[in-house]
Amino acid sequence: MTDKKTKGKAEIVLTRPAGDNHQVVRIVGGQGSYRKKPCATCPWRRDAEIGAFPAEAYRHSAHTAYDMAKEAFSCHESGATKPAACAGFLLKGSVHNLGVRMKLHMGTLDMSKVSDDGLDLYDSYREMAIANGVDPDEEVLKPCRD
Repeated sequence: MTDKKTKGKAEIVLTRPAGDNHQVVRIVGGQGSYRKKPCATCPWRRDAEIGAFPAEAYRHSAHTAYDMAKEAFSCHESGATKPAACAGFLLKGSVHNLGVRMKLHMGTLDMSKVSDDGLDLYDSYREMAIANGVDPDEEVLKPCRD
């Protein structure tokens, strides 16, 4: 969703702390950038350091894996100034995401350009969050689609 103020430029509309050194931001606007492959420390990678991001970050981002979600899970390396959708999310967590489906329909997202680069990724947001310390019985994970 964009308006004249944010069209063409990403704007942070919400910042939530996630531990002492991390935060989860909600961004609107921007060009709809996306990563083409998972970065070296992508939390979707099974070989990424467990606990590199606090469990609270996964709780704050769980809504991106809900049915008909409009917001995407963003790449942490792209930062808040040049936000981009995470390749791991696009490959494994976005099938029920309305925002992603709309970008596919509009032609602003080309999944043929997104690759796992031969990496082993978690099969779902829930699996990734649990591996990183979120209790499997937490309410925030119940609406996540597998």
